[in-house]
Amino acid sequence: MRYYAKKLISLIMVLFLIMLLTFIAFQVIPGDGALARLGVDAEPEAVEALRESLGLNKSLPSRFFSFLGGAVRGDFGISYHYSKPVSELLAARFPATVGLAVIAILMIVIISVPLGLVCSRKEGGVADRIITLTTQTLMAVPSFFLGIIITLIFGLGLRWFSPGGYIAPGEDFYGYLHYMIFPAIAIAIPKIAMTVKFLKTSVLRELKLDYVRTARSKGNTERAILWRHVLKNALVPVITFMGMVIADVLAGSIVVEKVFNLPGVGRLLITAISNRDYPVVEAVVVYIACVVLFVNFFVDLLYQKVDPRVRLK
Repeated sequence: MRYYAKKLISLIMVLFLIMLLTFIAFQVIPGDGALARLGVDAEPEAVEALRESLGLNKSLPSRFFSFLGGAVRGDFGISYHYSKPVSELLAARFPATVGLAVIAILMIVIISVPLGLVCSRKEGGVADRIITLTTQTLMAVPSFFLGIIITLIFGLGLRWFSPGGYIAPGEDFYGYLHYMIFPAIAIAIPKIAMTVKFLKTSVLRELKLDYVRTARSKGNTERAILWRHVLKNALVPVITFMGMVIADVLAGSIVVEKVFNLPGVGRLLITAISNRDYPVVEAVVVYIACVVLFVNFFVDLLYQKVDPRVRLK
């Protein structure tokens, strides 16, 4: 229980610090929120009235605590560009980003774990050489380039999907899944290659340890040793990498969303930055920070389940 409490307190403190730094950063940036919303040709009286309604005339500490309280409630104010609540804009983009992340993560786990185990069990064999060569090649290919290739081959060539034809899950869920598979593949392929390499290296390192020799001397089969003993220990460093992957994908794959014309959080961030829509940018920055923090928090909790030595330390 003490381990959980320490991690939770650390999470809250870091989150508060991120909120503070985010707020200060956007206060330092030149510009006036009221002018950004009304335009530079607006009457001074209208600008001053809007500044008063937005609370821009309040003191800095007062504005920070208003921002903090709103963030806790999920209220980040009104978008300067869209003139809508920022929370509504984010909620409308979550299905694309979260759906893309879930499909990509499932692909990574389902494909990379078996391939990593095959490479480690058949080290130096034909399968290992082919998989290693393929993964080393795919690790060097950026996701956005894969997205362009997938669009050219499967979208424009084979016409398996309509490029830019995103379908909301509320309209047609199966159509939504069909379209999301292709950007998910573009994200997953390089991550699969990296995960296979991590897992193979970790498994091979574990196979050289004394407890594996002890398990063999007791008559355990190689398959039993691998699944019952080695895999659990080999997953410890892989969990760290997978946590980074999950945080990266959930934070919004900006370029891939742009390539496939997905109305996700990453694309919203690009639009908000170009329009100097600071409330939206603040909300997306806080969202990304929260994703990274909470994923790392759950990775730490998973660590102490997989490896009790973490808890004892």
